[in-house]
Amino acid sequence: MRRRSSAFNHQEEMEKANGKPPPSRLCFLATLSVMFWIMIFYFHFTVLSSNPISNPDQPVPFSSISSKPQRISEAYEALELPKMKAPTKSKLADTRQAPEAFPFTRALQTIENKSDPCGGRYIYVHDLPSRFNADMLRDCRKLSLWINMCKFTSNAGMGPPLENSDGVFSNTGWYATNQFAVDVIFNNRMKQYECLTEDPSIAAAIFVPFYAGFDIARYLWGYNTSVRDAASLDLVEWLMKRPEWSVMGGRDHFLVAGRITWDFRRLTDSETDWGNKLLFLPAARNMSMLVVEASPWNANDFGIPYPTYFHPAKDADVFIWQDRMRKLERKFLFSFAGAPRPDNPESIRGKIIDQCKRSKVCKLLECDFGESKCHSPSSIMQMFQSSLFCLQPQGDSYTRRSAFDSILAGCIPVFFHPGSAYIQYTWHLPRNYSTYSVFIPEDDIRKRSVSIEERLKQIPPHVVETMRETVISLIPSLIYADPRSKLETLNDAFDVAVQAIIDKVTRLRRDMIEGHEEKDVIEENSWKYALLEDGQRTVGPHEWDPFFSKPKDGNGESGTSSAEAAKNSWKNEQRSQT
Repeated sequence: MRRRSSAFNHQEEMEKANGKPPPSRLCFLATLSVMFWIMIFYFHFTVLSSNPISNPDQPVPFSSISSKPQRISEAYEALELPKMKAPTKSKLADTRQAPEAFPFTRALQTIENKSDPCGGRYIYVHDLPSRFNADMLRDCRKLSLWINMCKFTSNAGMGPPLENSDGVFSNTGWYATNQFAVDVIFNNRMKQYECLTEDPSIAAAIFVPFYAGFDIARYLWGYNTSVRDAASLDLVEWLMKRPEWSVMGGRDHFLVAGRITWDFRRLTDSETDWGNKLLFLPAARNMSMLVVEASPWNANDFGIPYPTYFHPAKDADVFIWQDRMRKLERKFLFSFAGAPRPDNPESIRGKIIDQCKRSKVCKLLECDFGESKCHSPSSIMQMFQSSLFCLQPQGDSYTRRSAFDSILAGCIPVFFHPGSAYIQYTWHLPRNYSTYSVFIPEDDIRKRSVSIEERLKQIPPHVVETMRETVISLIPSLIYADPRSKLETLNDAFDVAVQAIIDKVTRLRRDMIEGHEEKDVIEENSWKYALLEDGQRTVGPHEWDPFFSKPKDGNGESGTSSAEAAKNSWKNEQRSQT
């Protein structure tokens, strides 16, 4: 056992002699502990407070944002994305001062780079599993019950070349294109887009190359809802697992479907209800879907032109065609190609046909089912080229491919319902519809028996000439160029649509940074918002309200009539092939 030192023994004996007890070891340890904590607090308040390690309110650079889903979710609450926390006022103020807190900052910054010709225009394309696109083309015989779509998916979606034995077409660029082939045409045009990127962080928008139109075409007849919905549900599940989706909850994503919107808006899960429910899926509501006919009452679809027969490979092909259309002699005042709709009491087609038959200045192509000149591109284009005005009433649904064929021929379209063009193709057609078309309300024909001939004769010749020149000038933006090439200076329908999507996403991103929330937007008035001028945010009464005030169901749809229109469209497609 260790002995204590003599000095320590001496001190202890002195304290005992003076009557003082020796200090306790516990007191000694307590003193050391107090001194230790005093030093800790001193270091914390004097050193760390002058040089903070972190500040939770300090903006986080983009490179670290992508790994912080909480910060991302705070940024997007203004758009009411699911499972995301609303930003407080202080954090909202911080994002206004420091937009680098948003994960799309790099994409917006490319706009300011004037030396980059693709600044603000980059597109990132998802590399989807082949079951969503290529596999459908390999199994093309199953894309339609009545048509061999294999020939129409050839030549990058343009179909087989057209013969020009009657001299109606120009020498090159003309194909027997199916009106529902936009899925393939658009996807192949995207492959030629000059501003593709493999870096999604600089993308102005993200393209989803899903053949939605071909997918539903396979299963509309004789398949249950589970089969019809399968690919759409699979697609959404795949997308939501991608990191690109989390940036804006899919609001920067877009896809194309070459069919009318009603094929994708099944209202219930009843087996007898029409179509699939792609456009009603919560995730799909965030995406933009480009269709050949959009819904007036929903905000997640946008109308793009039906494909015509003309797919030029270079600018000169377009200029030559335009000059040819200017010089044509047009011996008919107006013309109509179509069939009556005796099963639809609201249709005015029968009355139009009757008026045309009685007129000496009208050319009529009656589209009887089966063999008909209406199914001959040469006959249709020849008639349109010989007419000043081309009548375009509603088809089975609001729109018709014929409207674009007539414009391609330099023929001024006459519409009878604003849903046939004016609220559909707002990206591609002038908002002032009177500059390129004539509008005669359906009720003028249905109830008041207004003479179409007399109405058109009232338009002065110089006005007709100006309108025709406007129509001819629209041709480049309404046709789809050869997907295997790219026009040099002209923007085709693809270019116009892509730029419109980019502008839409860019506005949305800037609104998010500025803290704008579209709280008062009424989706049922979507057709009105599409007609607003830049900077306008509110809508009021409109002269076309009566055209879009049909009884709606709980989803804002004219469900029964729209589904029936889609079904009738398919039935007529079937009859035209038999």
